[in-house]
Amino acid sequence: MNFFQHQDRARRQSRRLVLLFALAVLGIVLLVNLVALLLFGRFQHPDESMLSAGFLQRHLGVIVWSTALSGGLIALGSLFRMVNLRAGGGVVARELGGTLVEPDTNDPLRRRLRNVVEEMAIASGVPVPEIYVLEHESGINAFAAGYSTADAAVAVTRGTLEHLDRDELQGVIAHEFSHILNGDMRLNIRLMGILFGILVMAMIGRQLMASVRYVSTRRSKDNSGVAAIVILGLAVMLVGYVGLFFARWIKAMVSRQREYLADASAVQFTRQSEGIAGALKKIGAAGAGSVINANSEEVAHMLFANGAMGQMFATHPPLVERIRAIEPGFDPEELKTIRAQMQRHAQARRAAAEEEAAREAAGQGRAAGPGGLPLDADSLIEQMGQPGMGQVLAAALLVAAIPRPLERAAHSPEWAPELICYLLLDPDEAIREHQLLMVAETLGAESEAQVRKLLHMEPRVAPELRIPLLEIAFPAIRRRPESEREDLRGLVERIIHADGRVDVFEYALARLLTRHLDDAAHPSRARPGGRRDLSALRAQAMDLLGIVAGHGHPDNPDQALAALNAGLAVLDFASVPRMPSTETWPDRLDAALERLDELQPQAKEQLLRGLVATITHGGQTVTAEAELLRAICAALHMPLPIGAFEAGEGGESN
Repeated sequence: MNFFQHQDRARRQSRRLVLLFALAVLGIVLLVNLVALLLFGRFQHPDESMLSAGFLQRHLGVIVWSTALSGGLIALGSLFRMVNLRAGGGVVARELGGTLVEPDTNDPLRRRLRNVVEEMAIASGVPVPEIYVLEHESGINAFAAGYSTADAAVAVTRGTLEHLDRDELQGVIAHEFSHILNGDMRLNIRLMGILFGILVMAMIGRQLMASVRYVSTRRSKDNSGVAAIVILGLAVMLVGYVGLFFARWIKAMVSRQREYLADASAVQFTRQSEGIAGALKKIGAAGAGSVINANSEEVAHMLFANGAMGQMFATHPPLVERIRAIEPGFDPEELKTIRAQMQRHAQARRAAAEEEAAREAAGQGRAAGPGGLPLDADSLIEQMGQPGMGQVLAAALLVAAIPRPLERAAHSPEWAPELICYLLLDPDEAIREHQLLMVAETLGAESEAQVRKLLHMEPRVAPELRIPLLEIAFPAIRRRPESEREDLRGLVERIIHADGRVDVFEYALARLLTRHLDDAAHPSRARPGGRRDLSALRAQAMDLLGIVAGHGHPDNPDQALAALNAGLAVLDFASVPRMPSTETWPDRLDAALERLDELQPQAKEQLLRGLVATITHGGQTVTAEAELLRAICAALHMPLPIGAFEAGEGGESN
């Protein structure tokens, strides 16, 4: 199952979730009506059948009011929770007691976690998510939350950091990235919002029953009020637990199979099974200690592992079955040995040594540089959303190659906007001074001085490090106030146009930044696919392929036309006799991408195949095509893994 099939499956599951929710609400409303008719009708007319037309007509007001109250309560509860979650995955992590991993942390375990998450994000071609640690949770667990890659958050427990080695931690994070990339995370957070309304009834029933003791103490001489509250509380609790039954059943229906797929993706991601299997074994050895205590009912379906429910309502398959899916010969008796090892060894003492060894290994391999893979549609689509260990290693080498001042600036909220400006500075001194003046006018003199300081420390940054630096810097930029983010967006556009032209890297950086900021500002609106097909957006698709072909062959119109027609053939479009104009291409490309993001996932897959055919026509991929492809994929919510292409020389056309 590739990225686009995962996205299509997530959309179908979302529709099924809405249907199941509607059925659950209908069942709860009917039960509430039954209870209301018993309390206000049956007891008053015990000899009359509740199903008779006269009885129902006489008590129509009771039915209307109970339906309105129960349905309205569920709807308002779900709406309240969904509005509360609109800010993104960080809300969930903070509600569970998560603390943000600061960029300058001195904790070696947190630094190791941050390095692993950054490597995974860069390898996948998505912005680095916010990283949280649940300090008060000693068990082994993790989750990813959010609507899109732009507002995602990854959280792990303190026990995960202390008990897992680097390979096992990498397996857990790869599992969570599978949920991020394949649409599961968005479904999970919607599940939280929708099911909260169903759980409201159970919460109200518990509160009513809890008030019985207080009321009985205050009204010891007259227990009629107590009896009424007891009856009402029991009735609401009954309805609430029916709702709880539906909530758990829906979560189990939606969640269980996805865990096997995420485990398999983690194995493919890391290219070894020992990491994810080792983490699962340690969770099995720890037993119930690996269940997150706070709010586990609401977030159970999001966790890396959860064993609190019976099998019927389990949101995760049994641990032994998950391990055997990875290691068929696994013997559960091994858990006893692992439990003893966990008690004897503290992984915290090894973390610093592991980190130092990883740094030395990265330093030794730095000269070789990251490798690339041939760009063909099948392998690219296979890696999209589930990159392999080659991409992770390439990302690790890129991160290791980033100069220390730029790496620190990317992690700092006080320096990240200035780093973005630094990446866009023109080599021409006169134009660069004009750009620095723009920085001073928009962000202030102190920011201008910071940009100059970065320029002094690192006069030139390697081209292959520019996009990874943006992805690392994005969490820090997201933490700035919205007004400052908007100022930065406008400043970036002015800096780009300072020389009167737009090159491909400038366009790619601006589009990546714009997409990430838009999705972060409105995470619930970020959608991986719409409902349109290619035939409805033929003009936009042809314009897109024409612009890419023109940048791939800027000095050879005949080759550009051949490349364009190769892509059109893949889309089953008729060939064209001449190349379209590439004038004002940035504005035209923006307009095309805005419409093409409405394509359904299968149509996006076909469009990507057409793009690949256009880019690879002639046997050489130039840098401009590679950077355009990254910007296009980001605009269309398609994560492009790192190293998915090998660029030839040239291609920085305008």
